[in-house]
Amino acid sequence: MRPGVLALASASASLLLPLTAGAVPALAVEPLSPLSLADTGGGSQLILAQAPTVKSTSGTLSWWERRGGEWVKVGSAVARFGAKGLVEGRARKQGSNTTPTGLYDLPYAFGIKGAPGGTRVKYRRVNGSSWWCEDTRSRVYNRWSEPLASDCRASESERLISYTAQYAYGVVIGFNYAKPVKGRGAGIFLHVNGRGATAGCVSVPVGAMRGILRWVDPGKSPHIAMGTAGGVTAISRY
Repeated sequence: MRPGVLALASASASLLLPLTAGAVPALAVEPLSPLSLADTGGGSQLILAQAPTVKSTSGTLSWWERRGGEWVKVGSAVARFGAKGLVEGRARKQGSNTTPTGLYDLPYAFGIKGAPGGTRVKYRRVNGSSWWCEDTRSRVYNRWSEPLASDCRASESERLISYTAQYAYGVVIGFNYAKPVKGRGAGIFLHVNGRGATAGCVSVPVGAMRGILRWVDPGKSPHIAMGTAGGVTAISRY
């Protein structure tokens, strides 16, 4: 979702250490527990990306695991959202610079750098021929394309290697992915922070991203819920 085009001011993105590490900086918004959600995706790993309001460009990312019948918070970090805030995923439009709210799976991870040691999720290494097609005319819309498909215009897509900071590490968010609706949006990822707010993705500090990649276990059906503290896009609705 073209992360390099935005350089807006945003809140501090200091990484918060796991709960066992002692004192940590204050979060932008106190994260809810998975127990507050209507649905957690049926697995035992869940990432919560929560913003205060639909106009917010920063908030909190926390990751949780179900152990012994209880949800335990593994870690948390200050997160960045779209430059135009958040919007209900089903109503989102491509190019709106909004982060889609909802509950989504995490198809696979990727990165310009090699996978951190201990990574278990499928990890695809970015090279000079790696593109993410965002051309609504293409048969590979909202898909990795390597090399770029003949019917996918480069001007309407992302050459992944161009975003050296943001795509050092990333995870594909399953928004509009299983059955893509043309024009709803493409290339929504969880990735490393750039200079400011995103074009619709969720971003966190590089240390948090590396920790998440080591933690995510495809055998535990990990999902991500993205939403706000209240209102029609409240994260508790998903």
